[in-house]
Amino acid sequence: MCGDADIGGGPEAHTEVCGAGIEFYRTALLAGRAPRAEAPGCVSTFGLVAPAVDDPEAMVPIPPSVATAALAYPMERLILEQQQSLAAVRASLSQAESVYRTARRKESESSQRLTPAPAITAALDEAIQNTRNELLTAHPGGKRPEEVLVKALPRTLEAHRKGVKQRTLYQHTVRAHGPTLDYIKQVTELGVEVRTVDEVFDRMIICDRAVAFIPDMGKDHGTHALKVTDSGVVHFLVSAFEYAWERAKPVVYEHDQQRPPLLTDETRLHVLRLMVDGYTDAAIASRLGISTRTVASHLKKVSDLLGSNSRAQLAYLTAKSDLLEDGTSGDCDCDHDCEGRTT
Repeated sequence: MCGDADIGGGPEAHTEVCGAGIEFYRTALLAGRAPRAEAPGCVSTFGLVAPAVDDPEAMVPIPPSVATAALAYPMERLILEQQQSLAAVRASLSQAESVYRTARRKESESSQRLTPAPAITAALDEAIQNTRNELLTAHPGGKRPEEVLVKALPRTLEAHRKGVKQRTLYQHTVRAHGPTLDYIKQVTELGVEVRTVDEVFDRMIICDRAVAFIPDMGKDHGTHALKVTDSGVVHFLVSAFEYAWERAKPVVYEHDQQRPPLLTDETRLHVLRLMVDGYTDAAIASRLGISTRTVASHLKKVSDLLGSNSRAQLAYLTAKSDLLEDGTSGDCDCDHDCEGRTT
């Protein structure tokens, strides 16, 4: 028996109507009433019985549907209030969700993938046309294809016409590539600054320090690119450009020269540094924008100078010598340019 009828508490005080309660309820139904003193607490708690009007000491049965309605109403009202509160919370947060999605959408738009090549060209042309102050470009890999130079020249001329300051970075090897040098000569005569460096981090074009075009890593650079407008990323790219620019050598034409001076010794020193650090010929060639044949040629000249018989011995002798520390290749002067063509 779960307790007397006088025991208080709501339905939560009893998880179910006990067996004694069911029997008491059956007796009350059959007799029309039952003694209050014998009523288990659960039947009163669940509203299955109520005091008789004419006899407070007796309990009369209540239909289960009525008891259920009496118990369920406050619960349903509480649930309704909670549902309304939940709906209000969701409605209020939906405004924040809208703001959040808009911000995220703008954030994702700060990096736009461009493909194929015509889409890259169109986006690049639009960005350069809208450039008003500064255009920074970096082109790794040595010589540039002539068809690319033909397309690039009108952009450069248009930017110059608008008074845009232009600076371009190449690798040292372009100093031996006729078509690239012809392009450089044309643009430098307009005031474009061009410098070369041993290594260029990667291809990039930065317009007004506000929008940048970089390769989409892991994909063909010619048909996949990223257009970046995130201020933090663009600032980082500008910083990388400026660092490389400070290390780079200006491309200057002397009046009595058809070409700017080659930097063969500097290229050779960098080949030696990378060789000592353990890079393969192919890796060195990729980083410096030269051919593996040229790398081998540089290493052979130094090998002949130092009298080494193997790559390991060459690395040891180079590291032990003063070639890298002094920034000179000593007697190892080059009588060929960095692509093996006689100067």
